[in-house]
Amino acid sequence: MFSVNHQKFLEMDELSLQKVPYFFIIDFLGEKVEIFREHEIKKAGLQIDFQNFSTPEMPDPLQKKMEWKSYPETREHFKAGFDKVQKNIRLGNSYLVNYTRKTKIETNLTLEEIFFHSSAKYKVLYKDFFVFFSPETFVKITNGNISTYPMKGTIDASLDNAAEILKNDKKEKAEHYTVVDLLRNDLSMVADEVKVDKFQYIDFIKTKQKDLYAMSSEISGKLKPEFEGKLGSIMKTLVPAGSILGAPKPKTMEIILEAEGYDRGYYTGVCGWFDGKNTDSCVMIRFIEKEGESLYFKSGGGITHMSVLEDEYQEMKNKIYVPIH
Repeated sequence: MFSVNHQKFLEMDELSLQKVPYFFIIDFLGEKVEIFREHEIKKAGLQIDFQNFSTPEMPDPLQKKMEWKSYPETREHFKAGFDKVQKNIRLGNSYLVNYTRKTKIETNLTLEEIFFHSSAKYKVLYKDFFVFFSPETFVKITNGNISTYPMKGTIDASLDNAAEILKNDKKEKAEHYTVVDLLRNDLSMVADEVKVDKFQYIDFIKTKQKDLYAMSSEISGKLKPEFEGKLGSIMKTLVPAGSILGAPKPKTMEIILEAEGYDRGYYTGVCGWFDGKNTDSCVMIRFIEKEGESLYFKSGGGITHMSVLEDEYQEMKNKIYVPIH
């Protein structure tokens, strides 16, 4: 169905074993893996702003009023793929599927302006090709310890008691439990002593369109001896990220490829910075891509047997935003 790029993952291993710093980008399917040593980053047209690694200088303040329009697909169009997903869930082929769509947007901002003026935990601009502003950490590796932070469940923060509603929502809770379980299993492939350190904590995400609460957990373990220093092998084992795929992984991947009917590309892939010793990486969500002269925003959410069409359609639309405020 698709072929993982073994050669590039081996190259990542070699560099990390040699303690050479580099930035990596892996697409959703693990087919395209790009590696940039520190001196190659600028030449490649990359701008990176992570918590502990940043290439750009501070920009001038934005001099124009942001214009932003999105053109989401109709509910009926969304429903076609949603029904395929739910049918597979009813048949027992999957119990959580992350279903995503692409939405045409129009804005007076360039991808570069979006990168410089949005605020997020992780931001990357790649040429005039894509920009993302992700709130979601994938894995952090520090001194032989590995942690992952799955984010599942969002709600409009303006609702009364929004955080409590999110924490207690049956469907969101079930989805979050599933992803935590999946990520715990994934981490167990590369680490020992895997445990959930924090469960269902709430992050606040501020945007121009609306403020959101998102629900996350923290899972950690100690890297197995055979994976120590081998960042490529770790990533090859863990991608695609469970939070943007679903469970069980192989069958859910088939369902996604059939139901979505478009190529995710780098969206929902992972990227990260290895500083010669430790790694910080993120899931590439909140993602805008340029195709020809048009811009598309890719967004979605987890579908379970409890999912309601209207709610999922609304969540997909809620996530079409830029965190410029």
